[in-house]
Amino acid sequence: MTLSMRRVVLFTKNMPRMTAFYRDVLGLRLAKDEKGWKEFDANGCVIALHNGTSSVGRRPPKIGFWAPDIDAARKELIGRGAKMSKLIVGRGLARCEGKDPDGNPFSVSDRE
Repeated sequence: MTLSMRRVVLFTKNMPRMTAFYRDVLGLRLAKDEKGWKEFDANGCVIALHNGTSSVGRRPPKIGFWAPDIDAARKELIGRGAKMSKLIVGRGLARCEGKDPDGNPFSVSDRE
């Protein structure tokens, strides 16, 4: 059996705020727009928003994005309103961290 990741679903109580973040701040294309369900094209995986309450564990999952130039990506995200960590460089990897409006963590790195 071979599994392929196609979608990450995030539950949210504030669909308008989360939709605006993933569309306007992260710049993902809104691919499906239904009542209580939004899907964003994340270039190889879909990030879906579903109306409802999430019960995240003590250490929630993190969405990982790739960019060829982390410093430029970080500056662009900050310019769009994202709150991002400083640029972290070490062990052959560059990255920065952020959180969406519901507190779900994400990172942007140059890790293939």
